[in-house]
Amino acid sequence: MTMNSSKRARRIPKLRAGDLVEVRSAEEILATLDERGELECLPFMPEMLAFCGRRMTVRKVAHKLCEVITGDGGLRWMNDAVHLVDASCSGAAHGGCQTACSLYWKESWLLRIEPGHERSAGQPAHQGADGIDISALERAARKAPDADGNELYSCQATEILRAAPDPIRFFDLGQYVADIRSGNVGFFALVRSLLFHVFNVYQRWSRRRLPSWLLIKEGLSWGFVKGRAEGRTPTAHLDLQVGELVRIRSTEEITQTLDPKRLNRGMGFEEEMARSCGRITRVTARVDRCIEERTGRMLTMKNPCIVLDSVVCAGVYHANCPREYVPFWREIWLERVNSPSNLDQSTGTGEPQDRGVDR
Repeated sequence: MTMNSSKRARRIPKLRAGDLVEVRSAEEILATLDERGELECLPFMPEMLAFCGRRMTVRKVAHKLCEVITGDGGLRWMNDAVHLVDASCSGAAHGGCQTACSLYWKESWLLRIEPGHERSAGQPAHQGADGIDISALERAARKAPDADGNELYSCQATEILRAAPDPIRFFDLGQYVADIRSGNVGFFALVRSLLFHVFNVYQRWSRRRLPSWLLIKEGLSWGFVKGRAEGRTPTAHLDLQVGELVRIRSTEEITQTLDPKRLNRGMGFEEEMARSCGRITRVTARVDRCIEERTGRMLTMKNPCIVLDSVVCAGVYHANCPREYVPFWREIWLERVNSPSNLDQSTGTGEPQDRGVDR
């Protein structure tokens, strides 16, 4: 499917959500890359080599994404890319970054497997990276140090503006057509996201034009998150460990820990994260290192943050963005649950955050 754009042709892959694919061999994929280890400015990273030869399922078509580099929270268009189920970055070639970003796969790196097709007995899968020179990929994972001598990294997240250069506006109808045709969302989810957007546009207008007594929920965007802490934001140290059961505190409790910019010691909390408030889930990781997308610099947190099982950004308030960013949680936003009897198995959500260092 091809769509017209004022900047370049917009394309979505022939693949659809739910399709079975096989990741091509390292040799085949390397043949598609330029001298920077990229295809259409999208890096193929060393961490992706572990998936070569594996059969996997397309989770979502990655024709659009939320980006956090410019700070405007806008959407960008990416051509011919998908996300695969259970394919996230390990950070092994990027200083042990723990962000666990969902990897982008160009369609030419994948082979669609027809339903019911099985390998013949003795038929090998594609080979991985054994015997292949991947030194160029490893070099491309790092940039020259900055003026202060800090090591800088290059990855799909840091290069996302080059890989997805075209902004998407609300009235770009092609994105909604692609949402449906790709199988990413159904009609109800599409209409829901449009209604949220219209409401938020009205809220922004009302904050500028109407007296405070006429505002709906203080003119806040849907989700109604407002930082209410005065002075230095509070913190808590629960020493949560992987596997522990926790409950996400209520929105009202969490907003008491946020400053007017909705930050707690530099960590952001947004409306999509509020959708998970009250949910019970398990700790899957303690995070103290992540790459800053704007600079490529490794950030080290004074107080580790928490990653929760199956809690990702569903893009409900962001035009059904398929990126499924993994949010980080302050321990003060969580509480231990001693009994698993009320464990909620529903899917949670999160939001791309300002993941600054602790202040």
